[in-house]
Amino acid sequence: MRLNRKDQNASRKHTGEGINPLFRADGWVLLLYVMLLTFGWFSVCGASHNIGDTEFLSWSSRTGKQLVWIGCSLGLGAMLLMIEERYYETLAGIFYGFMMVVLLITPFLAHDIKGSRSWISLGPISLQPAEFAKCATALAIAKLLGQYGFTLTTRRNFIRAAGIVLLPFVLIVMQKETGSALVYSAFFLMFYREGMPGSILFCAVAAVAYFVIGIGYSLTPLPGTTGDVGEFVVLNLIWIFVVGMLRIYLPRQPEHPKRIALAGLGVNAVAYLVSAVIYPFDLAWALVAFDILTVAYLGWMWLGHRVKEFFLISVFAFGSMTFLYSSDYALNHVMKDYQRTRICVLLGIENDRDAAYNVNQSKIAIGSGGLTGKGFMKGTQTKLDYVPEQDTDFIFCTVGEEEGFIGASSVLLLFLALILRILVLAERQVTTFGRVYGYCVLSILLFHVFINIGMVTGLAPVIGIPLPFFSYGGSSLWGFTILLFIFLRIDAGRKKR
Repeated sequence: MRLNRKDQNASRKHTGEGINPLFRADGWVLLLYVMLLTFGWFSVCGASHNIGDTEFLSWSSRTGKQLVWIGCSLGLGAMLLMIEERYYETLAGIFYGFMMVVLLITPFLAHDIKGSRSWISLGPISLQPAEFAKCATALAIAKLLGQYGFTLTTRRNFIRAAGIVLLPFVLIVMQKETGSALVYSAFFLMFYREGMPGSILFCAVAAVAYFVIGIGYSLTPLPGTTGDVGEFVVLNLIWIFVVGMLRIYLPRQPEHPKRIALAGLGVNAVAYLVSAVIYPFDLAWALVAFDILTVAYLGWMWLGHRVKEFFLISVFAFGSMTFLYSSDYALNHVMKDYQRTRICVLLGIENDRDAAYNVNQSKIAIGSGGLTGKGFMKGTQTKLDYVPEQDTDFIFCTVGEEEGFIGASSVLLLFLALILRILVLAERQVTTFGRVYGYCVLSILLFHVFINIGMVTGLAPVIGIPLPFFSYGGSSLWGFTILLFIFLRIDAGRKKR
């Protein structure tokens, strides 16, 4: 049956067909984007502009260049909104392949800048391909997971998806840009939303706990013994986690976690009494032996009952011990001196004044801002260049010093609002491709904001990643703009589907 003209117009209005995509894009995200760009530019002014400088808006000044980057970003965003959303899914594989080739050849074309080869010079400008590869990876992952019947619960499918993420990670590490490479770990948050087993996420959290505790307390002696607190705590955590896993995954066989729990308590008590009363020794030896026996016990149960949970938990326990001792080796023999020093300073193992200088000056700048700040371009720490990289990686300290607690909190609230709005948009997508891509955007923004703010305030290691829409530079700003506006275009076209 043919629709009359009135019904056709009503249908076109409902689906958004015929309406300019610029007007179908989510208004809240656009408003937050413009506000962050505006506050970011004023922050770059406060960090890099000197009062009395007459070249305020010229290309020779950083404030003038950043204004050009912002203008180009707005034009780029408008252009991305005009492209049909189906092309982003169709061309995702080509875009990903092209960016992987660019990442591969970048170390051979780039100049050495502070030890890394990640910037390609194109005439008067320099671009960092790693910033644009994030968008290509997000599109490729969204296309893969959007295939009919694809699920991450299948081991083969999960390996395929993880491979798409790990390839750019490896290529960026080859450029000696470890900080930019670590951003790709944010994709695993999206994997968890799309069905990745929670056990994988738990293993990642456990690995972080092992590293922080094992390395952070490696020099703290355990009273009554010759060992240290870090190794002792981690080895105990391993069998405690094993007990918890057995209770969760094998609830009908409570005898196994009970045996391991009682045996672990007994080994700790007997070993500590022997060390404190008879002969002092390192309790780690007893705990390593106990954990190895636990792995053997779980393996024996697997061979006898053919229950895969026994095998998987035994692999977790053995992998945990391997990670504990390999992380110590990697820290002292694999990592470069400046990387090891940064981690040791963060964990409180060393007190290197040079390595901690950036963070200390950043915290001084933020603290000196007080409640309301010192005022626009009146920050003494930034004007006197006490904070290195104050308009790039450490730009948030400029916000804290000039705008105070109120300004810094406002910026964080803007980022929170943007992240929550993207979450809402991702959940309302009618296709798996749109939802997965939306969560990729969310995960990347969340990682950048958390790590950058934590880095500036001394809560995270200094790995050199920018604050979205604030840090000076065209590559970062354009990369985040492309990432965000492609999602806005996908969302704008959802009604037609």
